[in-house]
Order: sequence, then C-alpha cells, then structure tokens
Amino acid sequence: MSKANQPTALHPGTRAEKPDPLRPRYHFLPPANWMNDPCGLIQWNGRYHMFYQYNPDGAYHDAIHWGHAVSDDLVHWEDLPIALAPSPGGPDKDGCWSGCAVDDDGVPTLVYTGVFPQTVCIATSSDAMVTWQKFEGNPVIDSPPYDVRYDTGGHFRDPYVWRESGVWYLAIGSKIRDVGGMVLLYRSHDLINWEYLHPLMVGDVHKGDPFCTGTMWECPNLLCFGDQHVLLISLQATPIDHLYTVYHTGTCCEQKFESKVQGILVHGGSFYAPQAVQLADDRWVLWGWLKEARAQGMCEWAGWAGVMSLPLRVMPLPDRTVAVRPVEELQTLRREHWQYEDLTVEREPAQLLSDVKGQRLEVMAEFSFEGEAVFGLRLRCSPDGQEQTRIVYRAAEGQLVVERDASSVSPDVERNDCTAPLQLAPGSPLKLHVFLDHSVIEIFADDGRTCLASRIYPLRPDSLGVGFFAREGSVKMDSSDIWRLDSIWT
Repeated sequence: MSKANQPTALHPGTRAEKPDPLRPRYHFLPPANWMNDPCGLIQWNGRYHMFYQYNPDGAYHDAIHWGHAVSDDLVHWEDLPIALAPSPGGPDKDGCWSGCAVDDDGVPTLVYTGVFPQTVCIATSSDAMVTWQKFEGNPVIDSPPYDVRYDTGGHFRDPYVWRESGVWYLAIGSKIRDVGGMVLLYRSHDLINWEYLHPLMVGDVHKGDPFCTGTMWECPNLLCFGDQHVLLISLQATPIDHLYTVYHTGTCCEQKFESKVQGILVHGGSFYAPQAVQLADDRWVLWGWLKEARAQGMCEWAGWAGVMSLPLRVMPLPDRTVAVRPVEELQTLRREHWQYEDLTVEREPAQLLSDVKGQRLEVMAEFSFEGEAVFGLRLRCSPDGQEQTRIVYRAAEGQLVVERDASSVSPDVERNDCTAPLQLAPGSPLKLHVFLDHSVIEIFADDGRTCLASRIYPLRPDSLGVGFFAREGSVKMDSSDIWRLDSIWT
C-alpha cells in the first residue's frame, strides 16, 4: 500500500458558519462547498461512518473527493478529515467517484470509482478510518468487460460490494449504448482479483417501462431480506437532469436478479443516488442526495450545494412494495410541541395557526375526508401569502403534490409541482409525516408507502407560518402533532 497523496486537512470552514436562512440544520451537509452522493456507509466499532462526494474548492461539481463524517446515533455528526483525494497521475487523477465500504476481516476497505477512464480502485485504513492508503496496484478493475452484445461507451461506475458464502460480489452501474442501463456483476476472493460474471439486470428504453429505462444506471444497491431482495438503481435519463431512483423487489437466481415488483423509491425529483447499509440490529438504513433546485449562481453565492436526506429505514411489505420511513432516532431532536384534535379544516384562504411558526419542524397529521376532496398543509407562509408552499392531497386524482408556485419570491428557483401517486382505499384517512428543514421538505405518507422530497427557497424572513386548508370537499383533521426540531450541530 502507498501513503502518497493522502489528504489529512479538515474541511474548510467550521460549524459556526454565518447564519443562512436556507441552510438545513438537522440534515447532514458539510461545512461548505459541493456535496452529492453518499458513499461508503459502514458501521465500525459501534459508530456510523458516512463518506460522500465532495468538492473542497467550491459549491460546484469538480475534482471530486470523498468527504467523511462519523456519528454515534445516526443523527448527530462529527466532521473528519477528507478520506480520498485525486492522485496526480493515478487512475483517480480526475476524481474519486462513488463507491462503498466493506469490512475485509478487520480491515476497513473503500471500493470506489476512479476517473477518467472509469475504473474500480480500493483503499484501506489502519488508524481507525482517519487516513486511507490507496492500493499500489490500482485499478483493480481497469475497464468494463468487452462483450460484442453491448457497447458501454466506457460508462462503468459506483461499485457496491457484499460478501456471500465467503465470496465477494460487486455490482456496478453501466449502460448499453442506444439501449439502456444495466448492472454488471463480478466476484472475487480477495477484493483485488475480480472475475466478470454477467449482467445482473439489463434495461431497455424501447420498452417504455419507466422502471427499466434510463440511458445509464447508477449507484446499484442490493439489499437482502431473507429470501427476498431489493435492488435499488438510480436512473439517469434524457434530458440529463432527469434523475430518479427506483426499487425492484424480487429474487436472485443463479446470480441474476429477477424483478417482480417495481416502484419509485422517493418522488419529487430531488432525491437521487442513495446508498444503504445493514446495521448491527439488522435494519437496512439509507441516505440519499437531495440536489438543489435553484440557479448555480445562488449556490456559489451561498457557498454550499447539496444535502443528505434524513436517515431512512427500508422495509419491504407483504405485497412486495417498499416502505421508507425515518429512523426512530430522529425523535431525539424534538423540542417544543403543539397538539391539535378534531378540527374542521377551513376552506382557502384558511387562517394560519396562531401559535406555530418555524422553518425547522416535524408535522404528523391525520385527516378524514369525503369524496373528491382537495386539502393539505401550508408551510413557510408569509403573513400575506406572497410566499407559501402547499402540500396537497388530491383525492380524485390519487395524488400527493408539493405546490411550489409561490414558494419563493426569487426568480431563480424551480417552481413546478412535485407529484407522487397516492391512492387511498375508500374511507381510509390520509396520514402525513412531514419534515421541514429550512430549504428541505421530506414527506412520508400512508406509513411510508409513498415518499416525496422537495427543495424550496423562501427569501422573506417572515415566511414562517403553518396552516391547514381545504380547497374542495369536507375535511376534518383528526389529530396533529407538531414539534420544533433541534439542530444536529452544537
């Protein structure tokens, strides 16, 4: 192993940053600059380690490093030195892209993408995961496999590694030019010498199936729940900024994945490239990258871009769909509490709640309604309604929608609706679990069967109001609990 080019400097900036009304406080993000995909999630000696794609030079995607943080509780984080940086002249000279972390019989090992060209590299640590030594023989896989049946165009990234019956397996994202994305499968006995097996799963854009299309498949994750498996794939589609993550539940037979049920993991267009880790208590927990929905110039002016989702538990359901729910540990952030019961929801324009204001809230609400009702929750409202974001359930359409048309007075932010399908059984109540963190909204409906994440950028300092409203139909709020949440940074 070589210790050359191993960075030890801490991130620029400190956790005492200047106040920024758009910067989240209980979602993880580095002190400054660009962040995208979570990488290398691992529980090591009782602590949780998160690595992530990071540019230490600014709030834009370039010269990608691996940032690093550690937590004792999945919620509060401590910044550690940068783990990986590009090595001049090395296979990762243009960036250390996404990958994973594994325990190789007591040796923590990072498996990551070197660019350009796209290859697989490894690094290990001998000092409790503070500094990392790159393998002198990198790359351990120097190119995609050659096969006359497909042309990958050199797209070959985001290795995800697991051990099964003493053998290492590696799934990696790729594509077939003019056909669609695919996940390739390798195996190894030592993490260094890899044998290509075959595609684990292949898509086809010509089928028109939104769960099997995408011009490139990125960040594959294979989660095992006994006899059932869940394959997560992040789809890069045309246009290039159309990104979303899908799940496939099914079985692995002869080292090939057979999909039975498919769905979008988190709706809204902001959530992408999640990585999952199985914890010591057997829970599968993941984080995803919540990308920005504002002009690049706004990010560079603010000095930061990108934020992690909440830590989310992944749970397959009896019908083979997947539920995603916030981990219980987040309840430790709850502070001031308000509770309401049996309220008739007023027609728009409904009054805001007189005693609740905030930009860092958790809301749990249950509504009963009749017929084709349209109703929901307003957040980040200015007193005159100039700025407001509405979370709306449209019963007739079976849709949960974040309406962002008035979410900001800035002309440089996305204002389109963010929509998720949500078809409730007749007579069933609507259950919403909403997390608001300055510029982040994450919504879990119907006990996590439908999830939606969105970004908003209200600029008025008085856009703090909260309220319930009905646009059509008869609606009653049976119960609601609202908490102000603490920051995860001291």
